[in-house]
Amino acid sequence: MRITLVAVGKLKEVYLRKGIAEYTKRLRSYCQLNIVEVKDEAFREGYSSAEQEMVKAKEADRIQKAIPPRSHVIALDIQGQMKSSEEMSALISQLGLEGRSHITFVIGGALGLHSSVLNDANLRLSFSPLTFPHQLMRLILLEQTYRWFTIIRGEQYHK
Repeated sequence: MRITLVAVGKLKEVYLRKGIAEYTKRLRSYCQLNIVEVKDEAFREGYSSAEQEMVKAKEADRIQKAIPPRSHVIALDIQGQMKSSEEMSALISQLGLEGRSHITFVIGGALGLHSSVLNDANLRLSFSPLTFPHQLMRLILLEQTYRWFTIIRGEQYHK
């Protein structure tokens, strides 16, 4: 199984980088992981809705270029479907059985994802109705990905 994580912006916080490094190491036993950071577009508070859409559109162009062809795209979106860890592990397992062994997760920037990315995704996934910093979502996603693979293999990590 190949997993690509496309994320907007550079990860700056050391504590997040350490957590991501830990889960990247753990995931080596389960999948080939590739993390792709695309440049975020500068913006400031007070931008109009139209200006915010332009920012998201520019980021969307970069995101779409980073998505590997024929991968199953899962966009993280607060408006998306919520699934349990068991449901996500079943989905990943099913995709593998169907021969769709490349999954791309997409995490937007501070303004979220442009509608073009959301509309092209195979699944829009919400982790919670709560708002999380997009950089923290990388760590949460990798921890959950590790959890999904341990569920698939029947290992002890998941509780």
